[in-house]
Amino acid sequence: QVQLVESGGGLVQAGASLRLSCAASGRYAMGWFRQAPGKEREFVAAISRDRIATYYADSVKGRFTISRDNAKNTTYLQMNSLKPEDTAVYYCGARRSSTLGFVEYEYDYWGQGTQITVSA
Repeated sequence: QVQLVESGGGLVQAGASLRLSCAASGRYAMGWFRQAPGKEREFVAAISRDRIATYYADSVKGRFTISRDNAKNTTYLQMNSLKPEDTAVYYCGARRSSTLGFVEYEYDYWGQGTQITVSA
């Protein structure tokens, strides 16, 4: 059973930074998604299993950075210049394929989610 454990959420003011972590029980291609109240889950960022490829949603490009430490099987999402519209529950996902995934159904496993709230 694959386990994904997220940490790092919280309440911050606009302009602040946060880093999310997702510890996995194996090595997979990883992604971050988020879901705001009343909205569907949306793609945020993805990284390939070998760390070579990354991809970002336009809404976070230039502000968020996805990275991973394969020795620790941990994936990170560094979030800078946070905005109120970044408020959401953030989920990490893992997929058995080694390549990038961009939509929910491409992911096989999910973390429990962590809340990010950005106040104006």
